[in-house]
Amino acid sequence: MKAFFALVHREFIEHRGAFLIAPLVLVVVVFALTLLAFSVDRLDTRMTGQLSFVVPNWAFEAGFAGLAGGWLAYLGFVLFFYCADGFAADKRNNAMLFWKSMPVTDFKVLLSKIVAALTILPGSVFGVALISLLILFGVTYVTATIAGPGTPELLGTIVGIYGQMAWVFLVVLVCGLLWYLPYMALVGAMGSAVGRWAIPLALLLPTVLSALEWVTLGGIHPFDTHTWHYLTYRSTLPVSEAHLDRVFEGQEPFNSALFVTDFLQKFDWLQVGIGAVFALVVLYLAAEYRRRAPAN
Repeated sequence: MKAFFALVHREFIEHRGAFLIAPLVLVVVVFALTLLAFSVDRLDTRMTGQLSFVVPNWAFEAGFAGLAGGWLAYLGFVLFFYCADGFAADKRNNAMLFWKSMPVTDFKVLLSKIVAALTILPGSVFGVALISLLILFGVTYVTATIAGPGTPELLGTIVGIYGQMAWVFLVVLVCGLLWYLPYMALVGAMGSAVGRWAIPLALLLPTVLSALEWVTLGGIHPFDTHTWHYLTYRSTLPVSEAHLDRVFEGQEPFNSALFVTDFLQKFDWLQVGIGAVFALVVLYLAAEYRRRAPAN
């Protein structure tokens, strides 16, 4: 077990640039731009100016949700390239002979990579994201205090919203990782076989499969097949929008407990289980190919 944890830690060390250093640099840049915006009066800090639009609860919730959505998009982007490139790193840097000499199976090596992609790598981005959001809320409160309306009640409101939205952020992140696990495993398995060519192949594969069904079974066009509809469904995180629609329409305030409960109840856990089995199968096949393929 210690060897497996060491393998996972190795993935973090080798890819900390994309999952830790780059996000920290982004936080510093955004923080500097925020301070500059207030210091040169690009934002009106008076209650009669632009600050009046960020005091209501919904503004803090929308700001948190928007920035969290940006971090999720960043994480999805770097995870895709990590799975396409990181699974082939051992072969590319001529370390395959070293790993084949270790008392660790190829399946365990690949499994450590997907575990890192589900835990420590997104966890570092999540931690940095919370720091960036804390800075955003802190700057907002300090600005409100300087302008006059900063009160203990406002601070309590900000802290409460931050805690609720952080909990929602964590739930959506975990469920998203589980939902897209089969894609990550498939891209990683392809990367272990064809290296960086897995990136264009992963983008082309859904179209090829759908076109193949269209040619063999017929249909209106290649993008109107059962394969395409299923892949479209599995490519979209199933988020319940009923409560969110009422919030956006001003009918009720955002309730994190209600959103999380409704989200988890309507989440397609059967597809998550099928995706987990599929991920293990493709990783096993990739490990067998890696075991039998030439070392270099």
